[in-house]
Amino acid sequence: MSKLSKAKRDQRKKQAPRRPFARLNAQQPVQNHAVLVNEEGQVVAAIGLQGNEWLLAIGGQTMGNADNPVPMLAMLKHLANVQEKEGRKVTLEYSEALQQMIDDLAADEGKTADEYLAALVAEFEGDDAETAAEDADATGTDDTATAAETEVPAADASSDAAPKA
Repeated sequence: MSKLSKAKRDQRKKQAPRRPFARLNAQQPVQNHAVLVNEEGQVVAAIGLQGNEWLLAIGGQTMGNADNPVPMLAMLKHLANVQEKEGRKVTLEYSEALQQMIDDLAADEGKTADEYLAALVAEFEGDDAETAAEDADATGTDDTATAAETEVPAADASSDAAPKA
């Protein structure tokens, strides 16, 4: 080797463009596919794709992940409906890729995309109605139990007051 080979090699390294280090567990960027925005322009909830995993974020925190984003989209649509019923104006926008996925699933079931998505949203509304009914039943059951407890001591009191033979 010549005495100048190290100098030449160092010169080549200085002129070469810098390569980023390949990180082993590098996080892939999240691509937003559905965004629920309130009237102030703040993002309330979003669905994004990170690698091959769909993420659901609500209030800036990742709440869950799935292989299929369509149920998450139905949940966001239901959330938008609830917000609008409460008088808040929200908008739900989603990507063409997500729309295509809904179109394909709807075509498999012989429905339009709107009908398919409306059916999924109706399932969430049905769950809310069932939860409300269960809450009402639980409240009614507690009232009945309290009334029954009140009657038992009264019956005992009347039996104690009766003369014993």
